[in-house]
Amino acid sequence: MPQKSITRTIDFSGIENPVIAVVSDTHGRPHPGLFSSVREVRPSLILHAGDVGDHRVLTELGGICEVLFVRGNVDPRGPGWPDSMTLHLRLDEQHRLTLLLLHFAVVDLKLNKMALSLLRQSPAEIVAFGHSHIPFLGADGKITLFNPGSAGPRRFRLPITMGLMEISANRVTFKHLDLQTGEAWKPG
Repeated sequence: MPQKSITRTIDFSGIENPVIAVVSDTHGRPHPGLFSSVREVRPSLILHAGDVGDHRVLTELGGICEVLFVRGNVDPRGPGWPDSMTLHLRLDEQHRLTLLLLHFAVVDLKLNKMALSLLRQSPAEIVAFGHSHIPFLGADGKITLFNPGSAGPRRFRLPITMGLMEISANRVTFKHLDLQTGEAWKPG
């Protein structure tokens, strides 16, 4: 069970088509294209799904817009580093969306016990996570699973990516962005 779980409400009402940039696994050495790519998409919010590696990464991302983050396995324990975060996103007066952000959430393409336990306490439609360095978009039942991939040093032959959650007409579209090319990334 996570050491520290926090809950936040984010009000997107009044923001037309908000974009959430999702990054993970920077390991203190973010790809040189990360910050310019994030600036270019003009996000309303940035989420870091852990393995930040160096607090300066959060400081630089915070110069773009608000950053929320969770602790990964290379990050320090402490009061400033939650292990998980439940976000209640208010889209407008009638529409809300709940997102669970944590570092390690999936085993064999299914939610792990810790993630399932957190979801029982606070149900969410989306789980955003990192750890594997593998960009992923899938589902476990009715819950969307989204891993932005790694925005840090290359691991094996995996791509270097970040994720985008674009919200319009109260629907969420998920994308991956290749940080080396600046283009949309698709598997294959």
